Amino acid sequence: MLDRDAAVRLWREHNTDDSLFRHALSVEAAMRHFAKLHGEDHDYWGLVGLLHDIDYGKYPEEHLGHAREMLSVAGYPEAFIRAVESHGWGLCSEVEPVLLMEKVLYAVDELTGFIAACAFVRPSRSVLDMEVKSVKKKWGSAAFAAGVDRSVIEKGAGMLGVYLEELIQETILALRTEAEAVGLKGSVA
Repeated sequence: MLDRDAAVRLWREHNTDDSLFRHALSVEAAMRHFAKLHGEDHDYWGLVGLLHDIDYGKYPEEHLGHAREMLSVAGYPEAFIRAVESHGWGLCSEVEPVLLMEKVLYAVDELTGFIAACAFVRPSRSVLDMEVKSVKKKWGSAAFAAGVDRSVIEKGAGMLGVYLEELIQETILALRTEAEAVGLKGSVA
């Protein structure tokens, strides 16, 4: 089950959008990073991040309504499927994040997108030279990255018992490890 190549094939079987794939890779990187911080299985957490939007490409209006079936048919266990479903809590799922892995996924899903948006407007177009203050500067502008629900990120930080700044910092560090793969290397050498 922890076969990353098989997980990528499964993702590609149900999705074709390159931007969505970069998002999946971003969330995978964040999940791996946080798993290592907490002494958890980074491969397992990473695959949960990679596959969290498995049904979005085919069913954006019914997001998470088809994820259980897709993952179940592929042989993923109940705990894995539940974690995937929990990231949409209150938005498109009734599955509340309870386990640490679920809370992290809930918190970083939207945040990776916000950090990417912040990187794209930087002169370097990179996360490699980004600092927390750059992200916080854009946080209060409702027009900037308007599709990102900041309240979900803030709620996720609260569930994790960390300050928003700490969550942002660790997520930036996670994205730096995969900056090229997720399209956030920019012009920084």
